[in-house]
Amino acid sequence: RLEDHDNLVHLLDREVSLMVHWQYYIAGRLLELFNRKEAAIGCYQATLKLEPGLHRAQNRLAYVLASLGRFAQAAEHFQAVVRADPGNAVAHFNQGFVFDKCGRREEALSAFREATRLNPTIDRAWYGLGLSLAALHRHDEAAKALHEAATLQPMNPHAWYQLGMAYHTLHQAEKVDEVVMHLLRFDPKMTRRLI
Repeated sequence: RLEDHDNLVHLLDREVSLMVHWQYYIAGRLLELFNRKEAAIGCYQATLKLEPGLHRAQNRLAYVLASLGRFAQAAEHFQAVVRADPGNAVAHFNQGFVFDKCGRREEALSAFREATRLNPTIDRAWYGLGLSLAALHRHDEAAKALHEAATLQPMNPHAWYQLGMAYHTLHQAEKVDEVVMHLLRFDPKMTRRLI
């Protein structure tokens, strides 16, 4: 019947118009793949204008902004992601990263702590926590966090190097020697930097 056909067309038009935000989101993802970051930002902003609750787009927008060094803008969007999904450890890590880049050390510290509380296996969150603590001259706590990062990722020379520096600051020569011996096994270049 013609009436059924018209109803179906009307229903499809409505459904397609409800999905426009996904078209922008997918376009943003594709533009990211082709390294067209400014265009991707525009697509994610359009997505959020049409569907403000789509936190995936908020996260991608923040990520792209951070990759362009626009950390203050990225922080706003990562904060929105964390508010929407407070149990997301990676979102807390990302928030901590951009806070740190903005020089907001205490906020970075809080975000990294929450990330490690939510998921204690995220080595980069422990690493960020350690760096934040070291920047705040809390080297004993920094050493503990960096030790956790190095334990979770034993082949990460940066975590070991920073752990060695924390031990050096704490005047713990034996522990510095242990770090040097561990680093020497797989990254002699980083070892030379430490000694």
